[in-house]
Amino acid sequence: MPSTIEFPFSADEALLTIPIALSHADFSISANALLDTGSTVNLLTYSIGVQLGAIWEEQTVRLPLAGNLATVEARGLFAHVQIGTLEPVRLAFAWAQVSQIPFILGQTNFFREFDVCFQRSRRTIEIIRL
Repeated sequence: MPSTIEFPFSADEALLTIPIALSHADFSISANALLDTGSTVNLLTYSIGVQLGAIWEEQTVRLPLAGNLATVEARGLFAHVQIGTLEPVRLAFAWAQVSQIPFILGQTNFFREFDVCFQRSRRTIEIIRL
């Protein structure tokens, strides 16, 4: 049976973010992640990867980015994500070698693991763990 959690958002918020807990190896951090249905991949900033104890040179899978990040090098990195009281899930990230970008949850594979419902009239974001 799916589990659900709701987050409030302000009507004047331009970008919808949710608080998450992120862990990799023996490290964990809390961060706000942008929900981006138009993003092909989950995108992790370089600084967050370092905070999680990841070592750039040890990540051997290179991932091409597109759009305004096409010239940025990215490597594959797995991390566990927990949203509120929902069960943690292992997600794949494109770990970009820049920090001046948003931390993004995208189609691969956040939106394959969760259903998300934006309810503007109620000013809530409903996250459903599949």
